[in-house]
Amino acid sequence: THTPSPMKFLNEILGRPKSERPFLLLVVGYPADDARVPDIQRKSLDEFTSFIDD
Repeated sequence: THTPSPMKFLNEILGRPKSERPFLLLVVGYPADDARVPDIQRKSLDEFTSFIDD
């Protein structure tokens, strides 16, 4: 998913009223052959969590 902030620009692009608020932009498909896609590695659970025992 990709969630730019703020996302109000979508209302104008899609012709939606101001009373609606987009909350998620789901990117689908395949990149172009000449696209530069970053090689992002998924973090393991241990890399971003901590557990506190009482």
